[in-house]
Amino acid sequence: MRKLLLISIVTLNLGSIYAQSSTYWQQHADYKMDVVMDVKNYQYKGKQELVYTNNSSDTLRKVYYHLFNNAFQPGSEMDARLHNIKDPDARMVNKVNVDGKEVKVSRIESLKPNEIGYLKISNFKQDGVAATTKTVGTILEVNLAKPILPNSKTTFTLDFDGQVPVQIRRSGRNNSEGVAFSMSQWYPKLAEFDFEGWHADPYIAREFHGVWGNFDVKITIDKEYTLGGSGYLQNQNEIGHGYEDAGVKVTYPKKTKTLTWHFIAPMVHDFTWAADKDYIHDVVKGPNNVDLHFLYKNNPKIIDNWKKLQPMMVNMLDFFNKNIGDYPYKQYSFIQGGDGGMEYAMCTLMLGNGKLEGIYGTATHELAHSWFQHVLASNESKHPWMDEGFTTYVQDWGENEMSAKKVENPFKGNYNAYYKLIESGKEQSQSTHGDRYDENRPYSVSSYVKGSLFLSQLGYLIGQDKLAETIKRYYHDFKFKHPTPNDVKRTAERVSGANLDWYLMDWTQTTNTIDYGIKAVTDNGANTTVSLERIGRMPMPIDLIVEYTDGTTESFYVPLRMMNFEKENPNPSVKRTVLNDWAWAASNYDFTIAKAKNSIKKITIDPSGLMADVKQTNNLYEMK
Repeated sequence: MRKLLLISIVTLNLGSIYAQSSTYWQQHADYKMDVVMDVKNYQYKGKQELVYTNNSSDTLRKVYYHLFNNAFQPGSEMDARLHNIKDPDARMVNKVNVDGKEVKVSRIESLKPNEIGYLKISNFKQDGVAATTKTVGTILEVNLAKPILPNSKTTFTLDFDGQVPVQIRRSGRNNSEGVAFSMSQWYPKLAEFDFEGWHADPYIAREFHGVWGNFDVKITIDKEYTLGGSGYLQNQNEIGHGYEDAGVKVTYPKKTKTLTWHFIAPMVHDFTWAADKDYIHDVVKGPNNVDLHFLYKNNPKIIDNWKKLQPMMVNMLDFFNKNIGDYPYKQYSFIQGGDGGMEYAMCTLMLGNGKLEGIYGTATHELAHSWFQHVLASNESKHPWMDEGFTTYVQDWGENEMSAKKVENPFKGNYNAYYKLIESGKEQSQSTHGDRYDENRPYSVSSYVKGSLFLSQLGYLIGQDKLAETIKRYYHDFKFKHPTPNDVKRTAERVSGANLDWYLMDWTQTTNTIDYGIKAVTDNGANTTVSLERIGRMPMPIDLIVEYTDGTTESFYVPLRMMNFEKENPNPSVKRTVLNDWAWAASNYDFTIAKAKNSIKKITIDPSGLMADVKQTNNLYEMK
């Protein structure tokens, strides 16, 4: 295990080293933490040592830490958000009857002192010298004892006292499924500093952004608890609980009351764990010798589902490896955590009850996040569509490939959900910060659905083969980095040769919509003129199919001038005519079919359904 781990650390750090050889840079943070859990009072004490490498050209005089637990206190920003948003997360509110009217009340506002979450920091030092700290909500501001110069290192040490909140969202204790401890966002976490500056966002229940580094974590807890989470367990033959090597029988001295679990997680940007006395722990070998851990409650009603899930996840890991790139670690843990599903480094915490179909979908989605967020570490607070959307795309793609009943367009439901959002008039630009959408539903559709459509529609633009190549190259070029929306766009441009700046801008930075229509079909005797119109603001190239009365078909392709690109024929068995390009400034476009009008049965714009045209009725012309 230790030899394998050393190889993993060296290999994973190569990406970081390579990144620093160019104009790109990113910070680095190596954590050592020693934590003791008081399971009776749901409290813990810890010491943290953090070696921080400033790879930027800036001299840093302040740093910031996230204290996520502080969100679970009455009066916090997370609590305030629940009071003010029109559609608060149902998991975070209680429904009460007030004067005959149903009112949604924040669960946070009624937390008692022994139910809240908190992180209290003391004894903060930089290279042994005390530094001044100030806690502001979920952020710790640190005025450094000395500046951190460019391309230099410094060591921070601190003590922390934490209390695990009653589970409201993601992290917490004693949740609805009976899991004792879901320990996500539980430690003082250094905020990210990058080319845009500091990302010290308050915690309001959305997403995260973290610094790449290595974690060395020791957790002391009552011996009855089974743990699962990020990293590799270093003392498995002392701990047992299903981690011991084959043939090893683990015994403890009679006086043993606690065990100290030692985990190392190389080159990650977070560390998460969960613990329960009643976990079943199964280990299944996956592709590339990856251990897949499954930790779930010993509940007879769910055991069969969790057993059936295991080979399904082996197959899905193989699919993602082949179509994105190899998963770079040697373990992944699916852990019943009791609150939806959330991605973390080398693991997920997810609901464990319910039907197999539900836990399969959640497990698939969270596993896919290992690529889109935990290796391709985009800023999911600012660009949630990059991780949630791309994850949704590969989830739908993978589930369709694994299904006995494949459909031609597995993303159709996403298109329909996007159209409904447009009809509601509540869409906001994908450039909106994840915390600052007016309502939760527009956030979800923008991030998960419209983010997925970015890729499925990109396949329409450059072709499915080029899209598949783009996904693989994006992973290869930006793993263990912090890619931006422009990096995705530039990768697609390098692969295809197309100009796509207009696509990134219109789709992600505006609420412009696509609407093309067949305006008229005019009989000219021996030939027919087809008049098209662009009604929506967003331009697109046009695929068009003509079906004739004699049973034959012909396709026409109208390139978009600003794209400077001609897509390969997506269906070589059908004759295709490439027409003159269509300039954005021209709202109308005519072309000629070398057949009489009465020989035409039907004309269809985008028969694939992959162009997100918000008004489908004008995409079809049929002879009556």
